[in-house]
Amino acid sequence: MAHNMNELEMLQPVVIKQIQTIYEKNRMVHAYIFDGERGSGKKAVMQFFLKLLLCENVSNNVPCETCRNCIRVDSGNHPNIRQIEPDGQFIKVDQVRELISEMTMTAAEEGRKIYVLHHADKLNVASANTLLKFLEEPDGNVMAILLTEQIQSLLPTIRSRCQHIKFSLVPRHIIMQQLIEQEITHSMAATVSMVANELETALFLAKDELFAHARKTVLKLIEAVRKNVHESMLIVHEEWLPSFKEKSEMEQALDLLLFAYRDIVALKANMESTCTYPDMLPVFKEIALHTTHEQLSNQMQAILQARQQLQRNMNRTLLMEQLMLNLQEGYTFV
Repeated sequence: MAHNMNELEMLQPVVIKQIQTIYEKNRMVHAYIFDGERGSGKKAVMQFFLKLLLCENVSNNVPCETCRNCIRVDSGNHPNIRQIEPDGQFIKVDQVRELISEMTMTAAEEGRKIYVLHHADKLNVASANTLLKFLEEPDGNVMAILLTEQIQSLLPTIRSRCQHIKFSLVPRHIIMQQLIEQEITHSMAATVSMVANELETALFLAKDELFAHARKTVLKLIEAVRKNVHESMLIVHEEWLPSFKEKSEMEQALDLLLFAYRDIVALKANMESTCTYPDMLPVFKEIALHTTHEQLSNQMQAILQARQQLQRNMNRTLLMEQLMLNLQEGYTFV
């Protein structure tokens, strides 16, 4: 998770600027929703916001990180901050009642009291309604920060009482950089960062033997398609179908196949930076050279069509045989 200022600004530049402006212009409201996908840095930004609000020596809208309050926020020991996680599947009504009771008591220290609800979409009906009453009539100098990956699951009445701060997806180059720092090869980092948008999942895939095998099988198929239809059918029956038995595995494999053809299209336009498979550049450049834009467009269309047919539960063997014929058409006129 990002902690220092540079990392935060790289991770969520718009959100950090928004929070600094709120602080600088003293436009704090009593409730915020931090809404963003897993891995988008909501917790790290929330920590930054807490420190900014409580720091004793803020400079240029950045907390000092060294005063007593900053240190207590980082260690989770600040008496005026209360953080709630779901108890099992839900945030329960007793948790919210206890929270409100603490927030309405005289603070252990002067100043603002802040409560943070992690996975706020896990509020059940009773706890959501109890929280709503408190949001409608906050008691004293109290602020709420609700973190969620699924804002649509929050009651509309709760959403309307909070200022919505939307987190963007983490830029791909940052995930790649983090993976490379964890000793993942550049080629694998380039591939998994296309499939997963947060570090934890990307790291898991990068170290997963099944994913490495899927990547290898997909690349083998592209080479076979380039040769002839019999070769590609052989790979489908001997390697592809036995490897991707589950629907989700087949979906992922078709996505990986589509990314490969996107690479070829990008290389045709001389754009190497976007590649999912940098280790395949010489092969893909060769394919790009001998394939027209129209053929590549048809091939990508054929993969998208296969993905739709998979959703409709078409027979997988038939689906893949048909796809091989469609991909091969791209080369019959070369």
